[in-house]
Amino acid sequence: MTLITYKIEIKPTKEQTYLIDRHIGVSRWAYNFFLEMNQQRYQDGYWYMGAYEFSKWFNNEYLPINPDDLWIKDYYAKSTKQAFIDADTAMKRFFKHQSEYPKWRSYKRHQGSYYFVKNGAKQVIACERHRIKLPKLGWVRFKEDGYLPTDFEHYVIKSGRIKEQSGRYYLTCLVEQPEQLHELLLGDPIGIDLGVKEFAVIDDGTIYRNRNKDRQVKRIRKRLRRTQRKLSRQYIAYKARKMKEGRSATDLNLAKTERKVQRLYQRLHNIQADYQNQIVANLVRTKPNWVSIEDLNVKGMIKNRHLAKAVNQQGFYNFRTKLINKCQQLGIAVHLVNRFEPTSKICHQCGYKKVNLSLSERIYRCPNCGNVTDRDINAALNIRDTDNFVLAY
Repeated sequence: MTLITYKIEIKPTKEQTYLIDRHIGVSRWAYNFFLEMNQQRYQDGYWYMGAYEFSKWFNNEYLPINPDDLWIKDYYAKSTKQAFIDADTAMKRFFKHQSEYPKWRSYKRHQGSYYFVKNGAKQVIACERHRIKLPKLGWVRFKEDGYLPTDFEHYVIKSGRIKEQSGRYYLTCLVEQPEQLHELLLGDPIGIDLGVKEFAVIDDGTIYRNRNKDRQVKRIRKRLRRTQRKLSRQYIAYKARKMKEGRSATDLNLAKTERKVQRLYQRLHNIQADYQNQIVANLVRTKPNWVSIEDLNVKGMIKNRHLAKAVNQQGFYNFRTKLINKCQQLGIAVHLVNRFEPTSKICHQCGYKKVNLSLSERIYRCPNCGNVTDRDINAALNIRDTDNFVLAY
């Protein structure tokens, strides 16, 4: 058996939308409360309290002496407990120096989620072709039909979350299902060279252009800049009127403009995600023996102020994650080539290393064997055939 995640948009009713928003708010409150109490315990000289110990203390000691917070009992208990676990995981990552100190979850950033889980071995989270039954919500309709598996004998929904993004609600389900039988990998290996001018160049000469240069994306980014300027002006006006009159109509206009900015960001994200999904599907469709990709130092590339914006807009990390996950499902090996491997400077024909190769030279001309080829295609061939790699999974 294997665990696969499915993500789908849902269409809740007004009552369900209200309940989802309330549960998300409770989850956010519980996450921040866990951080606040442990921070206070540290200042008072007490030990750190983990998620399960904190949950027992919260239910057995805190709530009896703080009846004003008993409203939390009206909401799904598993979602509250999962918020404690999420905060505990973030704190433990901080203790292991794997991330920074966790920040408070913010209402303005729409953080938090409604979590549900299958409680017992005999319990089944009912799911039909067009809807799913969730605790406290009842039947919730999907925006797309026939996406989640409904065969309870072979597919079991273990848990899931609902999150809100720019006014739309998305359901993520963790499904336990039988492992897929891997097909024979008879295709040729693939080398991928990622870049800023073109998003990806394949060793066979296939070029996937940079979508950020398309007219559609440029038009959306232009509208986003104008909307952000409008939001800034409204915020300044809102602060000025609040000092004199209190709340005013500008508050409502500010919320409308904020939602427009969120939707534009969401649209740009969807365009990029769809494009990367298409590329990954085209690559794995040939059933290659392996796929090679560079282990790019994106954090170092962003430090270059001339390239930082272009590198951020490309979304290299998301593409790499999607490619590795899809190849892992199909049993295709993924080679992560060392980031210091001079793939652009080495001639693929004879192995000569051209030390003084500038970024302006888009055509690789080998002075040793006379090979003339595109610089990116030459790099993709070297990425495919190099032995200096590690397996991605």
